[in-house]
Amino acid sequence: MSETITKLSKFISGSILKQPSRAVDPSEPLISSGLIDSFSLMDVALFVEDNFGVRIEDTELNADTFDNLTQLASLIESRKA
Repeated sequence: MSETITKLSKFISGSILKQPSRAVDPSEPLISSGLIDSFSLMDVALFVEDNFGVRIEDTELNADTFDNLTQLASLIESRKA
């Protein structure tokens, strides 16, 4: 799961936050803290689908489903299995 978290962190810091040298902590709140917004969530969903072959439904794009990299990586891993 750590490889998944690393890929997600690099994508979010580089493509979403435009801070490629920033490390996103796996437990850092993404949505509830305002780090990423609703528009960015779509980019994350597309990245997940393209890179991990996992579909994230529009209804899952919220802080209840995943608010940090650990939750998102768990969702990805459960769908890949």
